[in-house]
Amino acid sequence: MTPVTCKYELVYPKALFCVGRNYSEHIAELGNAKPEECVFFTKTPHALAQDLHVSFHDEPIHYEAELVFVLDGDLLTAVGVGLDLTKRELQTKLKTKSLPWERAKSFRVSALVSECVGFDVLESLRLELWINNVLVQSGGVKDMIYPPLLALELLHSWSDTHKNDLLFTGTPKGVGVVNVGDVFIGKVYENDKLLVEKTWIAS
Repeated sequence: MTPVTCKYELVYPKALFCVGRNYSEHIAELGNAKPEECVFFTKTPHALAQDLHVSFHDEPIHYEAELVFVLDGDLLTAVGVGLDLTKRELQTKLKTKSLPWERAKSFRVSALVSECVGFDVLESLRLELWINNVLVQSGGVKDMIYPPLLALELLHSWSDTHKNDLLFTGTPKGVGVVNVGDVFIGKVYENDKLLVEKTWIAS
């Protein structure tokens, strides 16, 4: 099982909860409808990986950078930057048939998470994703349709969570295909203060 570093300690999430369609501009770029209620899906802990490996897949893999929170009951104890990797072609096929997304979202090496650290002001958190020194994604809590605490409240209305489970909070616009050799740099800021930076090289 792949661990996540949280406040300098290794933790092993039992579940990865993900919010879908949480940024209006991302919804528009994929031609989706704005949801009437919070959209959730899950990834298994087996989806977690340290390295960005995509070349063994049978179709293009898309990146989606997200703010990721470590949970403890009703608390968000730490934040990091994550990549929610997606088989977009398969996801589209499954959606058109009204079938679940798991095969397109919870495959091997589909969830990458940086070190997770403490923070002070939730509303000030934002992320940036740079690929090959070009800024491709930027967004934060203030841009979300369902901010993290509201999403967590809604999550708890239908599911229990365990300490150190992860909450992926959706992606801003700018998603695209991962190409072998691409250098990804994810960053989390609290206002203008850099909290976390993580580099992945696609192979």
